[in-house]
Amino acid sequence: MDNSSGVGVLDKAALVLSALEPGPQSLAGLVQATGLARPTAHRLAVALEHHRLVGRDLQGRFVLGPRLAELASAAGEDRLLATAGPVLAWLRDSTGESAQLYRRQGDERVCVAAAERMSGLRDTVPVGSVLSMHAGSAAQVLLAWEEPDRLHRGLAGARFTATVLAGVRRRGWAHSVGERESGVASVSAPVRGPAGRVVAAVSVSGPIERLTRTPGRIHAPAVVAAGQRLSEALRRDT
Repeated sequence: MDNSSGVGVLDKAALVLSALEPGPQSLAGLVQATGLARPTAHRLAVALEHHRLVGRDLQGRFVLGPRLAELASAAGEDRLLATAGPVLAWLRDSTGESAQLYRRQGDERVCVAAAERMSGLRDTVPVGSVLSMHAGSAAQVLLAWEEPDRLHRGLAGARFTATVLAGVRRRGWAHSVGERESGVASVSAPVRGPAGRVVAAVSVSGPIERLTRTPGRIHAPAVVAAGQRLSEALRRDT
């Protein structure tokens, strides 16, 4: 099968991205995997890095960039939102707290779906609400698995630390107490796309009086289960 589109630079860029699919590559590895001349491979990788289609790991090796995850997330948005309603309703009923689904947009996060607690004191986050990436358990989840450079930039001004995010990655969930809003606690878990990248955060939130100062002990299992259900739906769709 002829893989040439007739647009040489585009074909070569596609070669670079395909070579990074199995994992990180040094420049020498990229040259070997693509068959491109070293200057050409370097020039294309750096140009793709400029557009965030390629990134770097801590060793300086080339990796697939965050823009690909954002595009994949946008492509899967309809399926995610179609599945979110029943899963958030289940999460609300299982925990007795309001449930939300957040996606990152640039330096902010947006509530794209929600299931509100029917009565009593509750934390209401309307769909379409734009919140900061500097506070809250959902912000922690959306930042924790980012590439190192973007993660460290995201920590500037944040109310949580790199140590907190390391704990999020280790546990697979995050919680916060009064971090985004005084008197409110929350628990969040990642939703992963088909490639395993975090594309959203699913959360429950409510008053500290009910969730306590260690809300993860109470609600983490249900929130993680909801994240897994949404992740499985995205994989089935693919």
